[in-house]
Amino acid sequence: SATPTEEINGAGNLMDFLDEPFPDVGTYEDFHTIDWLREKSRDTDRHRKITCKSKESIWEFIKSLLDAWSGWLVMLLIGLLSGTLAGVIDLAVDWMTDLKEGVCLSALWYSHEQCCWTSNETTFADRDKCPQWQKWAELMTGYTEGAGVYLLNYFLYVLWALFFSFLAVSLVRVFAPYACGSGIPEIKTILSGFIIRGYLGKWTLLIKTVTLVLAVSSGLSLGKEGPLVHVACCCGNLFCSLFSKYSKNEGKRREVLSAAAAAGVSVAFGAPIGGVLFSLEEVSYYFPLKTLWRSFFAALVAAFTLRSINPFGNNRLVLFYVEYHTPWYMAELVPFILLGVFGGLWGTLFIRCNIAWCRRRKTTRLGKYPVLEVIVVTGITAVLAFPNPYTRRSTSELISELFNDCGALESSQLCDYINNPNMTRPVDDIPDRPAGPGVYSALWQLTLALVFKIVITIFTFGMKIPSGLFIPSMAVGAIAGRIVGIAVEQMAYHHHDWIIFKNWCRPGADCVTPGLYAMVGAAACLGGVTRMTVSLVVIMFELTGGLEYIVPLMAAAVTSKWVADAFGKEGIYEAHIQLNGYPYLDQDEFTHRTLATDVMRPRRNEPPLAVLTQDSTTVEDVETLIKDTDYNGFPVVVSRESERLIGFVQRRDLILNIKNARQKQDGVVSNSVVYFTEDAPQIPASNPQPLKLRRILNLSPFTVTDHTPMETVVDIFRKLGLRQCLVTRSGTKPVLRVNFLKLRFMHHLKDE
Repeated sequence: SATPTEEINGAGNLMDFLDEPFPDVGTYEDFHTIDWLREKSRDTDRHRKITCKSKESIWEFIKSLLDAWSGWLVMLLIGLLSGTLAGVIDLAVDWMTDLKEGVCLSALWYSHEQCCWTSNETTFADRDKCPQWQKWAELMTGYTEGAGVYLLNYFLYVLWALFFSFLAVSLVRVFAPYACGSGIPEIKTILSGFIIRGYLGKWTLLIKTVTLVLAVSSGLSLGKEGPLVHVACCCGNLFCSLFSKYSKNEGKRREVLSAAAAAGVSVAFGAPIGGVLFSLEEVSYYFPLKTLWRSFFAALVAAFTLRSINPFGNNRLVLFYVEYHTPWYMAELVPFILLGVFGGLWGTLFIRCNIAWCRRRKTTRLGKYPVLEVIVVTGITAVLAFPNPYTRRSTSELISELFNDCGALESSQLCDYINNPNMTRPVDDIPDRPAGPGVYSALWQLTLALVFKIVITIFTFGMKIPSGLFIPSMAVGAIAGRIVGIAVEQMAYHHHDWIIFKNWCRPGADCVTPGLYAMVGAAACLGGVTRMTVSLVVIMFELTGGLEYIVPLMAAAVTSKWVADAFGKEGIYEAHIQLNGYPYLDQDEFTHRTLATDVMRPRRNEPPLAVLTQDSTTVEDVETLIKDTDYNGFPVVVSRESERLIGFVQRRDLILNIKNARQKQDGVVSNSVVYFTEDAPQIPASNPQPLKLRRILNLSPFTVTDHTPMETVVDIFRKLGLRQCLVTRSGTKPVLRVNFLKLRFMHHLKDE
């Protein structure tokens, strides 16, 4: 449900109508596409005026300096706010996730970990247990063990999850319908030049921040990383409104939003460079060099702000920072590539199933009950997740444990190996050991967790709550990777005389790191779903600090992309853009052998093209044309007989000017002549006063001939960001209008 379109406000201040445009002229209506060329030329004119004025006085010179620095100031503000919000979200999620299981008696606002940090009774072996932290059943009954205690904890876990998700979906539904989902498909569409009013508004920012905490804390299979990009873009839009340079120019605003997207990924993963590359590779449509520098600065400030808040208490920007001590070997590329294949297949399966489910939600009665859907999915998730310790905890903690290397001090079940009593080695270089019973039971639980995550994520992504896809995808890959890693490790231990292990894995050596396999699997699955490559690898090595593992990550990312692309070229975000019907012109090759004349509007059997003449159309004619058609603009020709093209005028500008003229200009009535020429036509004195509209006429609309190949036309639309293009025959007569929306549908036609 969209927010209502803003009312057209034509009544500005009383001003000289012929010289100065009034507010709203040159702006766009909701769900329309911007004209990049027009926005760029307007910014060039503005810049030229400021440069000329700066030579007149010291004050004007200072104003020009402030204008030049406003871009950097906006980036600084975006970085500070998005970093602060990310830190607050991380701290709140940490506390509320633990609130489902118990409470800290010494300080209610402490999470489980913080509670036991401050305790003096905590021992190293039982670092998770301390008298200050009590589970709900223990607090209510006084018992710590038993079937009744387990069932009471189970019941309260499910109850808290349902409460959090119900609160989240209710807030989204009532206050900000645009705060649902990940936001990245819409951000991509907005950055390509589409207008969705309210999508980046103040209410959306506030509600998305609050409901994101609730949704992640409810234990649903979703992440906060995608929505953080939306939150950062809302911050960017908020600060754009403070500077007329950005608030009055949609093209300039999108440069800021590209940089804000980079800041969002920077705080989501603690990866500033990965954020810049993500913005460049995945979301941005128009990314000039200047935007690259500013994105870098915004991402830097955001990461610095998050580091200052230190939400995880480990002086890192993310929860799952790891360091590995062993190198990888060439033979390990085989399982890495197999994980890449798994990632590609999972990506394809997820996209197909999720889009089918979302389409069903749109077309059946299911879509009428968003609150009930969220409650049911949360209930099923909580009931199935609680018995398994790997699905009960937050997904970020699960990934953190799967990435971890087993050191001598690890107490995790995954590190329950049988130690050699004669081992005298340094702590960080423990040799490969046989797996103990804890590892085998952990493998069973992880296999069940993998199946659960694969299925439940399909139904979770796309519900009416903020939901990111990065973390669930990484969790699926990390579980699969850890299972493969332990299998390879045990093979290397028990069969070190095999030819594949002989060269690099001697008995008593630390050969295989299962955590590295989890990291590679996470990268492969994330790549399979989103089709990212370069930014994905950079994000993963910034996450883990392991520069030497770039090659395994690259091998897995490329393999997963190849495998997934074999089944379909679209990533999950492009698929959702297409499902929602947004006009997005993607960067794929145009394969149809057609000419501009083949997609003409109007066609030969349709009514003739709606045009205005330069000096013989009346106000009433224009109003009738606007009422009878829904075109975004009209070509202006010399006369009906000549039809030589003069220019192009936007529908919205016509409406606003005529409305304003009727209110402010004396003598403008229905039979007043509208003229687009420099000089007024010779009109008898008895006729009403004419209306001059040359000011809103675009004298250089983009034109192509009717024999231009559509491949070239699509390329022109992509590279110049046109809103419409006029096609002329013999260089004079406009025979059709090609619209951005029509092109998008044309682009997805299948060869018949």
